[in-house]
Amino acid sequence: MQRTVQRDISISGTGLHGGKPVRLVIRPAQPDAGLRFYRSDLDSFIDVSPANWVEASLCTLLRNEDGHEVRTIEHLMAALHGCGVHNALIEMDGPEVPILDGSAAPFVRRILETGLAETDAPLHVLRVLREVTVRRGDARATLRPAEDFRMSFDIAFDDPAIGRQSASMGLHNGTFLRELSDCRTFCMRADVEMMQANGLALGGTLDNAVVFHQGEVLTPGGLRRRDEPVRHKMLDAMGDLYVLGRPLLAHYEGVRAGHAVTGLLLRALLSDPRNYRVERCAPHLQARLPGVGTSLRDLPLSA
Repeated sequence: MQRTVQRDISISGTGLHGGKPVRLVIRPAQPDAGLRFYRSDLDSFIDVSPANWVEASLCTLLRNEDGHEVRTIEHLMAALHGCGVHNALIEMDGPEVPILDGSAAPFVRRILETGLAETDAPLHVLRVLREVTVRRGDARATLRPAEDFRMSFDIAFDDPAIGRQSASMGLHNGTFLRELSDCRTFCMRADVEMMQANGLALGGTLDNAVVFHQGEVLTPGGLRRRDEPVRHKMLDAMGDLYVLGRPLLAHYEGVRAGHAVTGLLLRALLSDPRNYRVERCAPHLQARLPGVGTSLRDLPLSA
């Protein structure tokens, strides 16, 4: 059974890197259409696929053969993944997905408020058959075989307000909505100042990121969760893994991993056909995938 949105969902806002506001519309798509971006300002389609993934600073970026891009897609992709949306056309009149509050929750809310349409078309998933690992410096990401989709993550930062954090969970049903969807992107104040001095993250504010400085949380209202940073890393990975364009049966493990390492992991996974199999998803497995049985009641009050 495949799912798409019932009708158009329109969202506008400024991207993390600043610039003029972008209008984004999530449109219904036919079964087996998959996920696809359409840059209306360029009349250009960009498929959600590891073949179009390009390593970038601070975000997840897709680029087609014509050199046209969409960037900072990770929170939207996490929302689509977590809500179990398999087919959609995402139209944008600019290059960057709106950052909104820095989490996936605003996208999730709009998707669930609009509703989802189900079809009888069979769903195909990618099953990981053997362990695949990539490393870069002290960062590591691994995919292992599993009968559902689950995730473990470890981070370590010098700032005492973060320190070492770990989390592990199965992402079946509404777990993503309840446990991860409202967790916001985070950074150090010194990093923000350096990036903005170099023309980066010009759209970043205390309204769309958790900013830390010398053991303090500068963002008004503080943290939404005690371990919000590691949970946001899991949210990012949830979006980055959906660049596959289909659900995944695997256990993902990230250690200090970011967008680049997870993107490289997908490339490594697909580089050898012995690593995976695309198969028709049996009903008992589909019932354990993200998005099944979700509702607005699963969203945290902070979302």
